[in-house]
Amino acid sequence: MFFSLFMIEYIWWRKMEHYFTNNKNLKENINEINAKVKDTEFVFYTDNGVFNKKGLDYGTRVLLENIDLSDKLSFLDVGCGCGPIGIYISKQNKNYTVDMIDVNEKAVNLVKKSLLKNKIDNANVFISDVYENIKNKYDMIITNPPIHAGKTKVYEIIRGASNYLNENGELWIVIRKDQGAKSLIKDMSDIYNFEIVKTMLFGEEIDIQVSYDENELNKKIDSINSSIPGVVQEYSYYIEDENLLITKGKKGITINKDQLKAEIIEKINSLSNEEITINIPVTEKEPDNIDLNKIHSEIYREAQDAYVTKNPTTVHPNVNGVDFAVTMEEAQKIIEEDKDEYTIPLKITVASKTINDLGEEAFPDTLGTFSTRYDASNKNRSNNISLASEKINGTVIMPGEVFSYNQVVGKRTIDAGYKEAGAYAGGKVVQEVGGGICQVSSTLYNAVLYANLEIVERSNHHFETSYVDAGRDATVSWGTVDFKFKNNREYPIKIEAVSKNGVSKMSIKGIGTEKDYEVVIQSTVTSIINKETKYEEDDTLEEGKEVVIQEGHNGATSKTYKILKTNGVEVSKELLSSDMYYSLDKIIKKGTKKNVESTENS
Repeated sequence: MFFSLFMIEYIWWRKMEHYFTNNKNLKENINEINAKVKDTEFVFYTDNGVFNKKGLDYGTRVLLENIDLSDKLSFLDVGCGCGPIGIYISKQNKNYTVDMIDVNEKAVNLVKKSLLKNKIDNANVFISDVYENIKNKYDMIITNPPIHAGKTKVYEIIRGASNYLNENGELWIVIRKDQGAKSLIKDMSDIYNFEIVKTMLFGEEIDIQVSYDENELNKKIDSINSSIPGVVQEYSYYIEDENLLITKGKKGITINKDQLKAEIIEKINSLSNEEITINIPVTEKEPDNIDLNKIHSEIYREAQDAYVTKNPTTVHPNVNGVDFAVTMEEAQKIIEEDKDEYTIPLKITVASKTINDLGEEAFPDTLGTFSTRYDASNKNRSNNISLASEKINGTVIMPGEVFSYNQVVGKRTIDAGYKEAGAYAGGKVVQEVGGGICQVSSTLYNAVLYANLEIVERSNHHFETSYVDAGRDATVSWGTVDFKFKNNREYPIKIEAVSKNGVSKMSIKGIGTEKDYEVVIQSTVTSIINKETKYEEDDTLEEGKEVVIQEGHNGATSKTYKILKTNGVEVSKELLSSDMYYSLDKIIKKGTKKNVESTENS
């Protein structure tokens, strides 16, 4: 069996006559109504106290214009009123059998008169309080239910339909959205074998299963998983100078991504216009044990000199050889110590000819470039930005290779030269070692976009940044959030990164081709999330005095697109991201300290 619901938004003015009761005391005022639905013309009679008194209502018209009568032969019009539904169906095919019922005797008599007027002989009409006098089963039951009779009566019509439908029979119902359509769908879910087959809004068919971008949903879930406090941290490693530094993982929580995804999709499809609350399913998790064999296989390589081959021009960068400087048994003993971080010495074999020795021959063209500004007077932040840029500068990415910001820049520590500076953490502005390096990752992100390289991983900040527009930032955090991109070109590329005198500049160098597009990045703020003003009482301030301790700022949502052009003509437009930035409350301390006048007694 199938359940088809039409949700309609319209204003329906009428005198509150109880057409769903058998009221015989109303003054007679019979009118003849001419109606046309699609190509079918018909006549029906109306009177006081009968539904459709003033003509064919909007809801009934929407239903009739969209109802699918194919493969059906028998029909029941429940609560037929003056009969337009049953009359219309009867006129579609002489072989149809149509029964029409209503509790209102006046309505039944009017329908009989209308059937004669339309010369219909394949329809019957009789009195029945819902299914009281129904003996048959039907291929389709249709109703524009008497909403003002109350929820109990409407549900009696709908729930009872299953008992009077043939196998694969269908129930079609039209109901205004604001009169209970959504709750109706929810409450009907327990009726076996019922399926919603169509919904309509203002006469247009809509799909109940709201569409969503699977990739974007997965990205958002990954972003949630990386941003929640106390998330499990798996072991990580990076090479610094001639040492392999391994950070032990930490126990924490992790999101059940499949469960969260299922709950989000369920909420998407719930048709609710109320605020949605989702409880994030988390579980405790121990980090994976450090796998030295896996790490060794990932870092080991033979030394290779840089060189260039022609036809086609191909750059082969230098590769330093890397290996453990100790045996695997000695390395295993190192990580058996109870420490948070382990150092394993490496043997580095330096190539005799580096890629920089090849000069412009290897990377003659600028594929993409971008600059941002920072406050050079902020020494700590400037230091961090400059240091991160130095780590990136000169990095060569081979075709198909993925660049990882965290792996290249390394862990931000005091020993590595980083200083404390302002950063976003846990939705707040805090002082953090390495604060400011997100400006470097954001600057690089934009250069990568202009080079038309493939973005593998990118997340926006909790709050908007001052150095790039909304939708153009890329936040990073050691062990959790990374910025990654892939060299999807035929040739190697090289990053030139310089940050000094208040300007951070990133350029992607390589070999340009005739196939390269002009790239335009378009970022638009789609809504503003207004900040709130909150007051905090302070008994150290005099009563009536107010001090602003945090100005706060608005949040926003944004959409960012990448547009590709050839000779100034747009050839494609791709949605890169849909981002949300939270607002930061304005906080004002309000004095509550009473003024006490001292007097001297004489």
